[in-house]
Amino acid sequence: MLLNFHDYRAAAKRRLPRFLFDYIDRGTEDETGPRRHRSDLDAISLLPEMLTGHDQRDLTTTVFGRTLALPVAVAPTALAGLVAYDGELMLARGVAHAGVPYCISTQSVTTVERIREAAPNANLWFQLYVWRNRDLTRGLLQRAAACGITTLVVTADTPVLPNREYNLRNGLTIPLKPGGRVALDLLRHPGWTLSVLLGYLRQGGMPVYGHYPEAFRNSVARAQLASEVAIDHRLNWDDIASLRRDWAGELVVKGLLSVADARRAADLGAEGVVVSTHGARNLDSAITTARALPPIVDAVGGRVTVLADSCVQRGSDVVKYMGLGARAVLLGRAPLWGLAAGGEPGLRGVLSMLGNEIDLTLALLGRARLEKLETCIAREGDAQ
Repeated sequence: MLLNFHDYRAAAKRRLPRFLFDYIDRGTEDETGPRRHRSDLDAISLLPEMLTGHDQRDLTTTVFGRTLALPVAVAPTALAGLVAYDGELMLARGVAHAGVPYCISTQSVTTVERIREAAPNANLWFQLYVWRNRDLTRGLLQRAAACGITTLVVTADTPVLPNREYNLRNGLTIPLKPGGRVALDLLRHPGWTLSVLLGYLRQGGMPVYGHYPEAFRNSVARAQLASEVAIDHRLNWDDIASLRRDWAGELVVKGLLSVADARRAADLGAEGVVVSTHGARNLDSAITTARALPPIVDAVGGRVTVLADSCVQRGSDVVKYMGLGARAVLLGRAPLWGLAAGGEPGLRGVLSMLGNEIDLTLALLGRARLEKLETCIAREGDAQ
């Protein structure tokens, strides 16, 4: 019986090959970041109000003019389509059922066109890694816009690939190269190998990044194109200004942790920022989201929509981030654990579970709505 985040994570660990589970689950370098995120979230105490006289809670919130049934969105995660066969299509259908957004990754296995076709009514966002070849980048944005996507999320916190040593040890490459270590990993996880990997092989070959140029699937052309579609480490605020001119919808800058950067994004016309440490998977010693969020909300919360993510495991974590000022919270690992554990029903189960936990937290706080949650954050002397 899967009752919480940890149950789903354990089921995913049994199902997924190690190279994929570690890629999703772990941090970087010495992996102090995930532990510090949990420590800071766990240290936040909530102050209930009693006898408030209601029997139902309203869990809706509004983000970029659209009402969300829950105050969450599924974060962009690379290679989500490897967690389950056609996993990104399941994500899109699952969020449409739950009434929350799904942010498609530039590094998804499935193209934005196929995802939109699978879930025509889903609230889809698109995450952008800016490639060195700006013409190819613009072409990708045109494809997203043609699919009716209006919210663009630009990842700012990955100018270079972080030091994830376990990927090297586990033999993770894209496309997958089933050498000795990977082959043994696949043999140890036959359920995933037969249903996911062989499913893609029957479809036409090893899974790759679906949005990358078609020639990237060819081993010879891949080497020639690698620099063209590499994440551009020269990305700067002039690029954000250019994207603001080119993109007609909402522009969100993801991965900001300083007040100065949040103000710069607002000054350039961004509609939103995501206070995020990339799930504590990039800079191991970065400040945690819980510490970075309040001053950013104080500085720009009246000008832009402030979202948050990183290391959410419980509905109470969502309430805590919202109490610190976030309008909504992006979920990275939890939806993937749901997919791994049970496909689309597993994803729906995770979102329903977190929704129930948010509802229960609000009920015990004596709150009927997701309003003024900052007053629920207990501070020294509040219990006097």
